[in-house]
Amino acid sequence: MKRIVVALLVLFGLVQAASAQSMTWRVRAFDKHAVDIAFYSQNRKHEWPGRGQVWVIRDYDVKTYKISCVSGEKICYGAWVRGSSKEYWGVGKDGRNRCKTCCYTCQDRFVTPILNLNE
Repeated sequence: MKRIVVALLVLFGLVQAASAQSMTWRVRAFDKHAVDIAFYSQNRKHEWPGRGQVWVIRDYDVKTYKISCVSGEKICYGAWVRGSSKEYWGVGKDGRNRCKTCCYTCQDRFVTPILNLNE
C-alpha cells in the first residue's frame, strides 16, 4: 500500500511539473512611498514570491516579475503602500480584496501589459 501511495505522489509530481508555465508581470508604481507587491493564485493556496515575502518598488521604473505557475491558473496582483494596507491596488495585501482588472490567466511566456499603479 505504501508503494502505491509513493508511486501516486511521484506521478502527481511529474504531472504538476509537466504543466508548469512561466509568465511575466510588468508593473510601475507612481507613488512617492515604497510600494510592496505580491501575486496570489485564485485556484490554490499559493503566492509569489512566497513565504510571506514581497517585492518592493522604490522608483518609477517598470519592474518585471517572472513567476512559475500552473497553466490555466488565475493569478491576481496585490500592491500596497509599504506600512499601510489601507492604500492598495489590485487585491491588496494578502489578496484580501476584490478587483475587476488585476488578474490574468497563466499561459506559458505570457507577458502582461504594463500595470500602472496610481493611475
